[in-house]
Amino acid sequence: MQVSMNELKAALRRCFEASGYFVGNYEDAANMVLWLEKHGLNGLEELKRALPYINLDKEKPLSTVVYEDSTSAIIDSNGRSALNCIASSVDLAHAKALESGIATITVHNCHNRMFALKALTDCGRRGISVTAYWQNGSNTVKEYAAAIKAGERYPSFSEAATTLVTNPDEPQALTIVCSSRVDLAGSLQNSKGNRNARYMSPEDLADNKEYIIDNGIEIDDALWSDINRLGAGILVENSERSRSGAGSR
Repeated sequence: MQVSMNELKAALRRCFEASGYFVGNYEDAANMVLWLEKHGLNGLEELKRALPYINLDKEKPLSTVVYEDSTSAIIDSNGRSALNCIASSVDLAHAKALESGIATITVHNCHNRMFALKALTDCGRRGISVTAYWQNGSNTVKEYAAAIKAGERYPSFSEAATTLVTNPDEPQALTIVCSSRVDLAGSLQNSKGNRNARYMSPEDLADNKEYIIDNGIEIDDALWSDINRLGAGILVENSERSRSGAGSR
């Protein structure tokens, strides 16, 4: 079935709010899913994989800073989804880059890291060059990278199978590098060991957005039902509250 971007965003907001996401976080999460989908990066497929687990995030500790100095930090997301923790990590990288010129933030134990692209893009649009990379998979390991120049509207993105595997003691890691002085968006395709690469330029992402604006978003009926089923929790809560307060002053 087809839905508009406004319909999807409203349904996603309800879904994440009912799942226990904090005020602001559920707005970020909805925007992250929508951003991937409308730029041709399969946000709904990513959400489908994440959806069975989003309720579990409220049972996990908030992200903790393991180490920090003026130009770097290591953050443990404690197994949370990037949907409700990665925006603050990117904001920290942005703030440190403004202060020191360059900053590196490493995030550990963070799931669904594709959703970080929206936050990375926002960072670039605020005038900071940023790049990020991560790996995923066990049998076939894939390496992902995204980069945006300071002041640009869209990033570039690459995905490739790789023979280079990160330290297994760094599970679900994401590295973010920000700079107010250096263009970090030079080339994503120079990593040795990459094969079968997929590359999307800023122009590709812009074209995908125009297509979605013209044609709407196609969503699987079952996924749409799941999103609205989860979101119904917040509607029930509001209706009960409204009834209990009806006629009061």
